Amino acid sequence: MASTFAFIGSYANADEPGIYACTYDKETGVLTLIGQADGLPNPTFLVPNGTNRMLYTIMEGKDSEGRKCGAAAAYRFDPTDGDLVRVNEEVTLPATTCHISLDATRRFAMTASYHGGMISLSPILEDGRIGQTVDMHQHEGSSVHPAQSQARAHSVIADNAGRYAVVSDLGLDTLFVYELDLPNGRMLLRSQQSITPGSGPRHFVFHPELPFGYGINELNSTITVYSYDAAIGRLGVVQTISTLPESFTGDNACADIHLSPDGKFLYGSNRGHDSLAVYRVNPADGRIEPIEYAPTLGGHPRNFALSPDGRFALVANRDGNHIVTFSRDAESGKLLPTGSELHVSKPVCIRFAEME
Repeated sequence: MASTFAFIGSYANADEPGIYACTYDKETGVLTLIGQADGLPNPTFLVPNGTNRMLYTIMEGKDSEGRKCGAAAAYRFDPTDGDLVRVNEEVTLPATTCHISLDATRRFAMTASYHGGMISLSPILEDGRIGQTVDMHQHEGSSVHPAQSQARAHSVIADNAGRYAVVSDLGLDTLFVYELDLPNGRMLLRSQQSITPGSGPRHFVFHPELPFGYGINELNSTITVYSYDAAIGRLGVVQTISTLPESFTGDNACADIHLSPDGKFLYGSNRGHDSLAVYRVNPADGRIEPIEYAPTLGGHPRNFALSPDGRFALVANRDGNHIVTFSRDAESGKLLPTGSELHVSKPVCIRFAEME
């Protein structure tokens, strides 16, 4: 019988734990630490694959001349005792990376480089190892934002059918849609959608059933709603809305975004206001309306996750050094802290997986 596990990535030196594996109690939302791994510098983003009991994480690598570059490591996870055994690591990009995801078939890993403004495609081999990069794309340009003088690819997210992937480029204020030509190991640019200059698109999520997508914009603290034509891989802007209450006047930068499993509610994280903005989704047109701004009870919520059954939200507060569990009301979408916290050093990513 399958059990639910949570995996946590963090900022860490190579000589300290950076990846954590936890059991997850479906009734209480409590995480219990059962395994950890060290040896990787800054494994800040990861993605599990429950079907082959593997975990893939970005890390800082070095090229043949000793310069920093992007790399990814593969771990085999033992759900009986929590052991994480490193299988291999592979250079993915010539610049350090910030995001990793899998395509719908889980046969390829896609990574994004913020510092390099580029993305890559790497095969997952039959034994679960990460193979050598087979395709790479460099973005060019800049933003009107004074701190964004170059392309900064921040995430790569495959659509529900696995045919296309959306790349949010924070430095270009543009979302790129690539066709996933996996039999030939290629990503083919099919369309792009620019948004308000200086927005800084960061992460993206597809609606599970409706033809809409949602992107969170780091620099101007907004969420943009998109129409999505899955037949040709094209986005269109429907709505842009603030992630902050009108009364807030401090500094803020958005980070992560997720939909409830039923697609009825949307959640986005604020760093500065230190909250999750909660919205109701209109199924007719995909537009959203704010419900609440729930405090995350810790500083700098860079990443969060909704449990697979949608009952809980777990928030990784980097500056609070903890994962905080919130119960989620399925009817209202609102969040309430359960009192459960897991303390780990500088957590910045949390991901769930079902494994037998």
